Amino acid sequence: MSNIRITKQFNFETGHALYGYDGKCRNVHGHSYKLSVTVIGRPITDTTHVKLGMVIDFSDLKKIVKEEIVDQFDHATVFNKNTPHVELAKELTDRGHMVILADYQPTSENMVIDFSARIKSRLPENIQLHSLRLQETDTSFAEWYASDNPL
Repeated sequence: MSNIRITKQFNFETGHALYGYDGKCRNVHGHSYKLSVTVIGRPITDTTHVKLGMVIDFSDLKKIVKEEIVDQFDHATVFNKNTPHVELAKELTDRGHMVILADYQPTSENMVIDFSARIKSRLPENIQLHSLRLQETDTSFAEWYASDNPL
């Protein structure tokens, strides 16, 4: 049986600021992110299995990504936890806003690394994360590939 890749796409809105950056992105701003999640595995061949022919049910993959990424990051603001914006983050949180203080600079590159770990931890044993593509603007994106990141 062949390995098959399947991809599910997600959209979410997130704000961030890049602490110490020398351009406009040091200011708090937001993006309409598009995340493509590709997994690889073999379709189920057990004729008695309700998911016969599927690598993973798209709805199961959606549940994982929604819980780990979309529900956490959609309409949240992400700051590097070492930023001087910590006071702003506290005030926003106190006012009921969703704020994430990340252990990293919230660039698309670092976010996609974070997302890969979150998703991999939830996938069934027989399914591997193949790649992620996090599109920040119409012309800019970061990609993560399992083949580039061997254990």
